[in-house]
Amino acid sequence: MANPKYKTSRSKTRRRRANINLDVPNLVECPHCHQMKLAHRACLSCGYYKGREVIKLEAEKTKTKAKA
Repeated sequence: MANPKYKTSRSKTRRRRANINLDVPNLVECPHCHQMKLAHRACLSCGYYKGREVIKLEAEKTKTKAKA
C-alpha cells in the first residue's frame, strides 16, 4: 500500500474539508396537524402520512385522558 511522500499542506487540507458540512433537513408542514416534519415520512406529532393514520400514538391518548 502506498504511503504519502510529503505532508499535505494546511491550505489543501482545509480546502478539502470545506465541503464536508452538515445539511439542513428538508422540513415540510404536515397537512393534518400543521407541524413541521421530514418530507416523505409520517408525522411524529399526529401519526398521519398521505391523509391516513399509519402510527397510533400513545402519548396523545394519555394526554386526553389526563385532561378529562
